[in-house]
Amino acid sequence: MLRGGPGVASRGIRGAGQRSCPGRGAAGPAPVAERDPQRGSAVAEFVMVSAVLMLLFMACLQIGFALHVRNTVQDASSTGARYGALRDRTPQDGAERTREILSASLPQRYAQDVRASVTFDGAQRVLQITVATPLPVLGPWGPAQGIEVSGHAILP
Repeated sequence: MLRGGPGVASRGIRGAGQRSCPGRGAAGPAPVAERDPQRGSAVAEFVMVSAVLMLLFMACLQIGFALHVRNTVQDASSTGARYGALRDRTPQDGAERTREILSASLPQRYAQDVRASVTFDGAQRVLQITVATPLPVLGPWGPAQGIEVSGHAILP
């Protein structure tokens, strides 16, 4: 049976109702170095990991842009070759059509070096449209003669 007023039972139990605080003793709080040696390391870890992830993300974007440029140039050269191989067109019409397509879809500097030539593949004449463009290494900038792509079409 309990005697006394409310809270009498809890007074008799040592430590009841008290929380333990690490680093607190009879002499006061412990020095900062002894409290938690990893305190603040989450912020530094986040900064380092996010920097690496940001570089990885930017590298993926750059590879995607380089592939976009290559595929666009390949499509434009093939389309220009087919256009130049029509009966009422010349190889220079095909080169001009390639320049138009490239200028409409990429910056102007990607359409500067477009060449048309007629080659022979066995007994057939073949129109070849060759495009040399910069390879975008850092954003849209890169070496001037980075990619050389050709499109072909059989002439009538």
